[in-house]
Amino acid sequence: MSASSVNRRRILSLWLPRLPIDRIKRKLAQDIASQADAREVAGLPLPQAGEAKKAELPSVVVAKDHNAILLHAVDEAAVRAGLSIGLPLANARAICPELTVYDADPAADLKTLSDVADWCDRFTPLVALDAPHGLFLDITGCAHLFGGERALLQIVTGALSRRGFAVSAAIAGTSIAARTLTRTASGKIVADGEEAAAVGPLPVSALGADAAVTTGLRRAGLKTIGDVASRAPHEISARFGAAFTTLLGHALGQGDAPINPRKPLPDYIVEKRFAEPIATDTMIAMTLSSLAKMLVAAMDKQGKGARQLEASFFRTDGVVRAITVETGRPVTRSAVIDRLFRERLDALADPLDPGFGFDLIRLAAGRTEIVVQQQRDLDATIHDNDELSALIDRIAARIGGKRVVVHLPLESHVPERSALALPAQHHLAAAGAAAWPERVAGEPPLRPLRLFERPEPIKVPFATVPDGPPHQFTWRRALHAVVRVEGPERIAMEWWQQDGKQLTRDYFRIEDAEGLRFWIFRDGLYESELRDEEGKPVSPNWYVHGLFA
Repeated sequence: MSASSVNRRRILSLWLPRLPIDRIKRKLAQDIASQADAREVAGLPLPQAGEAKKAELPSVVVAKDHNAILLHAVDEAAVRAGLSIGLPLANARAICPELTVYDADPAADLKTLSDVADWCDRFTPLVALDAPHGLFLDITGCAHLFGGERALLQIVTGALSRRGFAVSAAIAGTSIAARTLTRTASGKIVADGEEAAAVGPLPVSALGADAAVTTGLRRAGLKTIGDVASRAPHEISARFGAAFTTLLGHALGQGDAPINPRKPLPDYIVEKRFAEPIATDTMIAMTLSSLAKMLVAAMDKQGKGARQLEASFFRTDGVVRAITVETGRPVTRSAVIDRLFRERLDALADPLDPGFGFDLIRLAAGRTEIVVQQQRDLDATIHDNDELSALIDRIAARIGGKRVVVHLPLESHVPERSALALPAQHHLAAAGAAAWPERVAGEPPLRPLRLFERPEPIKVPFATVPDGPPHQFTWRRALHAVVRVEGPERIAMEWWQQDGKQLTRDYFRIEDAEGLRFWIFRDGLYESELRDEEGKPVSPNWYVHGLFA
């Protein structure tokens, strides 16, 4: 066997031809089962057989196309009644009066397809959507883990069939060849290099080309893919375009278009499968601990540490739950990983539901970095930074990384723009090295410790004009008498970042009779900026922007 054939990709294509109607029937079955359980608990009679009989009637999903309501999906009973996709609804009702009709919901169909793709992650991390009703699985080098390609194909199709989906599947060396086989030759496994012989007898409609191209091929007498392949490529390109020629070449195994996986491939993956599903918190914690040790051992061989970790829990009913944690510094100890996930799981607003149990738990390092060895025993600064980073990671695991922030200075004299809040996990080092304006020794701070997210309006009955402070003001329904004033500090708005509607501010440091200190400002210059439409001066608006400690 040549080296090129050994390295050739193997693609498993899945096609769910009745996805819209299967999705609806699965939802109805779940609702009926839930109602039955509720009735049984309440001691009420179970649903009548008439409801189940209604579910067996021919069912279709319809969608509007150019002001015509056409069949978008049909179930097996509707096919037996003579209905097909693309038939007008009026004709379908004439053929089958006892027809159950549902409206199409492409968003719900896509969500269901994504859920199926999540379930397929247990076989390979390289899963791509083949919209609207298909999937591609790159099974290169992993089929032997499931007993070979034939066994893997049977496992996937059997599981999806038991979950109520009509499914067609095929395996080939290219994604287009595998997809073409799913349309008319489900269950086919094509050896590398034999794609042309496998797809040659299939009709040209199996290629999935535009309807105009398919119709043109049939009119030209080219009914099968082999008929089209027998013609010279330049003849096909001249008549039907280069895109179709490329599609045909990929179906014949001549080159391939790479699939686009839904998720980036993690740097490291470890997993554990269970012959008997687990559901207890103790077993889940023990499994995560053992996987953390395996992951750290794999990363340590290449001198790397994890910055982003994801634990995926695969339930036996197909539901997948993923929990992600991030770290401020590369993690190289399994105990830290174990502790972070414990914190994350304990703080989940939607607790982890094992259902009937997990049959697979996977731990992946989505982002890693090379670990720089540092002397930590004698350098107190490095030791303190490590402890601070670990504390931030633990807090972020509980409340979310975006809620733990550090502030970095910005080159702006506008108060609300002079600092930037960023996630502490990613900017802790920058915050430690940031240079803030130094405070003048023996002088009170020029800016308050706390700024409001939005300046709050205050009522000022009168103030010294044109640039003087107020003598008293009302804030939050409380009257404050001004006894000490410092200012004003005039701040003009940045004209290059606003449309001219923001006015110049005069800030004052105010102390009231009770000793409370405020940072207030007048919005706009008296007379020069504060005029009405007739050009007459108007009273300014006053705001409190912060409080001094």
